[in-house]
Amino acid sequence: MSHDKKMTSSRKHHLKSLMLQIAAGWIENEKKEIAETKAAYMAEHCPKPSLSGDQAALMDTCRKLHALIDKVDEERYDMTVKVSKAEKEIDDLKIKVIDLAGVKKPALKKVRMSADAMLKALLGSKHTVNLDLRANLKQVKKEVKEEPAEAVGDWRKNIEDKADRKKMFETS
Repeated sequence: MSHDKKMTSSRKHHLKSLMLQIAAGWIENEKKEIAETKAAYMAEHCPKPSLSGDQAALMDTCRKLHALIDKVDEERYDMTVKVSKAEKEIDDLKIKVIDLAGVKKPALKKVRMSADAMLKALLGSKHTVNLDLRANLKQVKKEVKEEPAEAVGDWRKNIEDKADRKKMFETS
């Protein structure tokens, strides 16, 4: 069984400082490598012009340098145009992806509206008729049935009549 102990703060600080020293060394080495590759590229592609000679030779060298500068500027411009087109295409594709994924619709809230307000919202200013839905409901009149006083009579008599009917069905 191994007991896991927490690392002390001084130990953490020491390890962190070591890591930062190593990272700083790597960054320094990387900068040196970049400078060396840049110098090698410049020596290969851009030889130093010979400045010895008469004025005509120097003018010729200047013309060559200007031609090279113009060529580099054209290439740089072409590259920036290509990059801007690619960025625009990327933005368009992002928009298409968002459209295809669908926009999240917000949750609808319940709104209390009268029938008039709803029709006005749907039909616009054309709607002028007020709807009174209660007025259109079917009117039902309650009829009070008056029962004859004879039917209210003695309950025992009703039971005897029903008992006679029961006997009539039993004997059949």
